[in-house]
Amino acid sequence: MRVVDIYDTTLRDGAQAEDISFLVEDKLRITRKLDELGIPFIEGGWPGANPKDIDFFKEVKKIPLKHATLVAFGSTRKASNPVSKDPTLHELIKAGTSTITIFGKSWNLHVEDALNISLKKNLEIISDSVAYLVSKKRRVFYDAEHFFDGYKADPDYAIQTLKKAEESGAECIILCDTNGGTMPWEVKDIFRAVDREIRTPLGIHTHNDSETAVANALVAVDLGAKQVQGTINGFGERCGNANLCSLIPNLKLKMKVGCISDEQMKRLVEVSRFVSEIANLPHHKKQAYVGESAFAHKGGIHVHAVRKKAETYEHVLPQSVGNIQRFLVSDSSGKSNLIQKAQEYGIKVSEKGKELQELLHNLKTLENQGYQFEGADGSFELLMRKAFGKHRRFFDLIKFRVIVEKQMDNGQTVSEASLQLQIGNEIEHTVALGNGPVNALDNGLRKALEKFYPELKNVRLLDYKVRVLAATVGTRAQVRVLIESGDQTRKWGTVGVSENIIEASWQALVDSIEYKLLKEEEEK
Repeated sequence: MRVVDIYDTTLRDGAQAEDISFLVEDKLRITRKLDELGIPFIEGGWPGANPKDIDFFKEVKKIPLKHATLVAFGSTRKASNPVSKDPTLHELIKAGTSTITIFGKSWNLHVEDALNISLKKNLEIISDSVAYLVSKKRRVFYDAEHFFDGYKADPDYAIQTLKKAEESGAECIILCDTNGGTMPWEVKDIFRAVDREIRTPLGIHTHNDSETAVANALVAVDLGAKQVQGTINGFGERCGNANLCSLIPNLKLKMKVGCISDEQMKRLVEVSRFVSEIANLPHHKKQAYVGESAFAHKGGIHVHAVRKKAETYEHVLPQSVGNIQRFLVSDSSGKSNLIQKAQEYGIKVSEKGKELQELLHNLKTLENQGYQFEGADGSFELLMRKAFGKHRRFFDLIKFRVIVEKQMDNGQTVSEASLQLQIGNEIEHTVALGNGPVNALDNGLRKALEKFYPELKNVRLLDYKVRVLAATVGTRAQVRVLIESGDQTRKWGTVGVSENIIEASWQALVDSIEYKLLKEEEEK
């Protein structure tokens, strides 16, 4: 089987999308997920472009990646700088990755009008930059920015830019449709022309401004591209990038091209929804392969036919990408996924037992209320354990109260939380301050519990996200709170939903604490 390399640029190109702003911790969490998915190359960002990416490349070294190679991204040297003194190239080396991607100009319009340099000078810049990074023992991928537009304007010059990268030691040359306006038949003709001139393996990087990003990438692979670049869910600047959640199954299932394993591809829905949740965006319901509606059937002859034979209205098996078949009128799906999860948690489940059916009903009710368990693995495991009688309560809330005080004399806002909890036969009453109501609640909860459960001292709240679920009703809208917590050995996510942001936060905080205590008890 022919194999291509998947190159993910969610953390850099995807982060340039409107409404997306990843924190360092967000990028680290996504990196772990992409590695689990089996992505060969993960572009982490542009070191030196901002403090966030500098911190990311420091922190990501602490993550033992099993499948992925981390890539630093940047540009060719500035025209006025020799390579040895160019800040961009210096930061790329300093990032410490074994592989570096740099982009250079292929379009004479950009060279002469944007950079204001000669065409000859641009060729020198490409050659110098690639050769310098290669001399520093780095694998170099060269992104030929605006290549298809450049080729259409001046094919001879566009090819010259690629030859300079090739002569200087680039390991792969990626043809970029940066403006996203190239049509599939144009990609076909231009890729073939380039392949006749360039011996170095070629890759493809497409944008979706004409709704052809995935199609253009598939055309390039069909013609021999060895590397395909894209982002999870197609996130990216303007209209986005080629969507890896469509590209990967199209490559494996339609073109029979290898990229990740069959088992890894079964996690595609999980990863797609995880990245949406971390980006604090709603997951696209109608998205091919991974959307909630991708294998949903509603009434009439469709349901009748699919129940007899799934392929009558399903072009691939939903399970192949981690999705499920759904009947919207009489929903009888989802059990297999729950059974698999139960096995992961060490819970014995009978497929015909009433507990499984009740759990399925409860899960759908919660999801209808706005709960989402992608990115909230801790809450989901607790939900399953409660359903099968494998959970015990470590404490019970009697009541809590939160006061927020605005002090006009110094401009500060102070929050105070008072809690009453029952732990065994004891009643614990605590008061704690915080820089916000949720922080005060968190401090109060820990203050009450740590003398009973000292292991909670190791728990840190790593991330806190709030999403409004129905913006049309303004401040009365339900919100979903997603919390990530961690200790020295693990990280877990929990979720809460309510019209009251404090109540939703409380739900997520309680799940976080209970999950930690459950795991500690299991390990004793």
